[in-house]
Amino acid sequence: MREIWPFILCGGAGTRLWPLSREAFPKQFHRLTGSLSLFQETCRRLMGDLFAPLSILSNHQHRFLVAEQLQEIGASFSNIVLEPVARNTGPAACVAALIAGRADPDALVLLAPSDHAIVDTTAFREAVELGIDPARQGKLVTFGVEPDCPHTGYGYIETSPQEGANAALNVRRFVEKPSRDVAQTYLDGGNFYWNSGIFLFAAAALLQLFEKHAPSILAACRRALNESAKDLEFRSLGDSYAQAPSISLDYAILEKADNIVCVLLTTGWSDVGSWSELWSYSDKDACGNVTKDSGKVSMADSENCFVYSDNAYVALVGVKDLVVVALRDAVLVLSREHAEDIKSVVAELKSNGSDITLRHDRVYRPWGWYQGLHRGERYQVKCLMVKPGAKLSLQSHHHRSEHWVVVSGTLEVTKGEETAFLTENQSTYIAVGEKHRLSNPGKIPAFLIEVQSGAYLNEDDIVRFEDIYRRGAEE
Repeated sequence: MREIWPFILCGGAGTRLWPLSREAFPKQFHRLTGSLSLFQETCRRLMGDLFAPLSILSNHQHRFLVAEQLQEIGASFSNIVLEPVARNTGPAACVAALIAGRADPDALVLLAPSDHAIVDTTAFREAVELGIDPARQGKLVTFGVEPDCPHTGYGYIETSPQEGANAALNVRRFVEKPSRDVAQTYLDGGNFYWNSGIFLFAAAALLQLFEKHAPSILAACRRALNESAKDLEFRSLGDSYAQAPSISLDYAILEKADNIVCVLLTTGWSDVGSWSELWSYSDKDACGNVTKDSGKVSMADSENCFVYSDNAYVALVGVKDLVVVALRDAVLVLSREHAEDIKSVVAELKSNGSDITLRHDRVYRPWGWYQGLHRGERYQVKCLMVKPGAKLSLQSHHHRSEHWVVVSGTLEVTKGEETAFLTENQSTYIAVGEKHRLSNPGKIPAFLIEVQSGAYLNEDDIVRFEDIYRRGAEE
């Protein structure tokens, strides 16, 4: 049996990376640091001879993103567990320990966020191996990163002086995000490390600590796991999970336990928590600038700037220390020094009822995606991509009709009792109230333009009769 059960936490919203990261498609699913998403990079790090098949804790909204990105990299998994509500890392860790412990009483669990960037996978695995013996002895192992600046966005771990050749340092305390002056004293002290949020523990040892320090969490998670049900390749926790307090593992257990040790990560690490963090982590040109774009970027007499564009041409002239993010439906310009302040902008947008913090103009579905192109009075135009072998639900609409024009690929179209195939430049019309379905029987993605017209055009005007993905009305 392999040594360690990897359990990836994959439910965050990443609001500090708005407008790229939004609730329906948060930062862990974006390709911010390379050709893979942060979630996929995390999965790759936790695959191999050292690890059992992956387990992921996510939510219903992101479940198909998780499954699709696992499939893209060929990752095998044992569990995709779905929370009915978010409850922070305390209950999440408890669920991980319960699942692993029920399968193997001697299981070791590695709890890892899905949205961190780590430079050297080999060094990371070596650090995990150093934590195995302490974890088998019943200690909780955390992984610290040697700080190179007085960072105020990270938590810190204070350790005792190293004793002998022991690779694991005893932990004195955890400190939440400090002020800059306090962080500088930590840096000068030499025995403080950034808290990576990665933990290794014996499932039985952590459950004993929950029994002692947070029995209400343990009871709620046990009930939720007993109530859990399989749905496709997912396992949905029962509603009892909502009865667990929403609390971090640090507050629930770590600050109360006396058997915690720290192993150092000797590799570059970032939680990619803000645009400034992404700039710091990324490769830069001779002027300190970073560009990530599928559009085009020009810079003249500009230094230490970060530019992300998904389509628009962006030009910077004579500026320093700026972040510019240009998307189809939102543009952000801010000083890198004030990168953390984006949280107040997102909060204001939410309070005003805007859904621009929730979803992009391209919305991903298990069958592919659709993207809004234009919307006016009583009509809107969308582009749809249907993946090979995918099938939309059999559905109808009360308030709108639809016109479809195939741009490329082949689509099978069901209208009422009739089925037909449409190829490039062919079209059809769906009347109000008519049952219909799209599917792609081909080997390549199919693209079509959809023109909707009617009195009500929102996504909740869907009556589903059959759906292979078992979704709700707005999914």
